Amino acid sequence: MAKVLIIGAGGVGNVVARKCAQVSEVFSEIILASRTQFKCDRVAAAIDKPITTAQVDADDVGQMVALINKHNPDLVLNVALPYQDLPIMDACLETGVDYLDTANYEPIDEAKFEYRWQWDYRDSFEDAGIMALLGSGFDPGVTNVFCAYAQKHYFDEIHHIDIVDCNAGDHGHPFATNFNPEINIREITQKGKYWQDGQWIEIDPMSVSMDIDFPEVGIRKGYLLYHEEEESLVQNITGLKRIRFWMTFGAAYINHLQVLQNVGMTRIDPVEFEGKQIVPLQFLKAVLPDPGSLGTNYTGKTCIGCIFNGVKDGQQKNMMIYNVCDHAEAFKETGAQAVSYTTGVPAMIGAKMMLTGQWKKPGVWNMEQFDPDPFMQALNQHGLGWKILEGKTLKQ
Repeated sequence: MAKVLIIGAGGVGNVVARKCAQVSEVFSEIILASRTQFKCDRVAAAIDKPITTAQVDADDVGQMVALINKHNPDLVLNVALPYQDLPIMDACLETGVDYLDTANYEPIDEAKFEYRWQWDYRDSFEDAGIMALLGSGFDPGVTNVFCAYAQKHYFDEIHHIDIVDCNAGDHGHPFATNFNPEINIREITQKGKYWQDGQWIEIDPMSVSMDIDFPEVGIRKGYLLYHEEEESLVQNITGLKRIRFWMTFGAAYINHLQVLQNVGMTRIDPVEFEGKQIVPLQFLKAVLPDPGSLGTNYTGKTCIGCIFNGVKDGQQKNMMIYNVCDHAEAFKETGAQAVSYTTGVPAMIGAKMMLTGQWKKPGVWNMEQFDPDPFMQALNQHGLGWKILEGKTLKQ
């Protein structure tokens, strides 16, 4: 029995709160906090379990410290913006409370994300006797655990990993992003990058693509991006020679994005408008549909997984571990579309692993550094069942 403080009440925060409420034997008390308390109240009103709500500016370490001291949680579960990871970690250090997030830190003034800033907390968290679990979403998160599971049970060495992420759903809008528009657009408009033969290779944004056959979904065009789980997996997977990350986008999405880039609406530097400084991308976020509102008429499925090539008992081996999630089913259970669902469920499971002591060690850790078996079992129990497809390959 434990108390958890959830920071963030968007689409993912809604799923995390609902899924924590379903596991009352672990999460005996839930506090949900956000910059706008009415969002927390709205989530709490939809859940058949008492949930305490609060207002907090997660950029303000002092406010976070005061909130933590008021409620004394066993764990702070951060599903706010990546810009706020470090202030929340600072507050956890000051109060001696464990920490979990779903995406790594990103500075607000540069479209760049890497684990370096959070890995710098390793010694201080270990010295304080508290734990930080980084990237407990789906990708990063479940994809890291898939890699650890494959390494533990199916390979002596994994030589190639392709992480593939397909959203084959239809939300009915001409252009919308499935998670925070500002973060989504920053992620895909920066340079792509992959790791091969001991070095990082950089490419122009969205310049490399291929058709990928996704189980239960079909063939979709995937674009080579950089994604943060690659950075930790290159350190923790034995024999790795190459790792790539692919995400699908439809033609309409790409066309809209190119137009927005061409007219300057994806800029993250301030411009002057009617005597005020505004950031074009933040304005664009304000006029685009809220990702948390997309689930109502969403149809179709997501398919996210890892395709592995390596060696077992001296023989070449290929396989894929993946999950398929249905938008309509996710909405029926949680009032959220599948992208929020596939991020929120693993966040709850990661918190469960920590609070039950199955994953517990002072310091700052990535998902693949723990025993994958209990997490994989929990995925099947909590709505994200996974499958293995033997012999699956991708272009080399």
